[in-house]
Amino acid sequence: MCPHELILGETIDFITGETLVDTIDERARQKIARFLVEEKGYSKAEIQVRRQVTLDVDGNRGVFTVNFVVKVGDKSFMIVIFGPGSLVTRERPALAAARLVEGYEVPFTVVTNGQGAEVLETRSGDIIAEGLEQIPSKAEALQRLPTVSFETLSEERLAKERRILYAFEVLAEKECDEFTCSLY
Repeated sequence: MCPHELILGETIDFITGETLVDTIDERARQKIARFLVEEKGYSKAEIQVRRQVTLDVDGNRGVFTVNFVVKVGDKSFMIVIFGPGSLVTRERPALAAARLVEGYEVPFTVVTNGQGAEVLETRSGDIIAEGLEQIPSKAEALQRLPTVSFETLSEERLAKERRILYAFEVLAEKECDEFTCSLY
């Protein structure tokens, strides 16, 4: 949570039942969670929330949180990254997260601001669909499952993805916090 976010009280996580700090962004994440279950047909048990990716880059450590990891069978089929504002700025770090969150490349990456969405094929980085309704349903995921691969990446490639995610998310967040705090 951003230290400068407006706190609206507490809310209950739709997936886990945990009590969370209620913010505008958290409300959007909860809306996405409900959408994945109620509209797209995934069970709560198939969705991992707030999955953390630890990043060690040049002796520095940071953590990136993947909002949702959606599993089909025993494999993570897609990740969903939420962030307010522009979707295009979230594409590259989201792809890096999809390559780092498991021991294999998660086939699909979704970036959303809660109103729009882009579905990306992780391997190529190509946008294959746009709009919340285009996020694959469980039935579509089950159909696609036999045709996707869960490729393990080389350590060299993983190191590059860690560096990308660290620069886009950890360093950018620190810089934003320093800038915001200097305004007060």
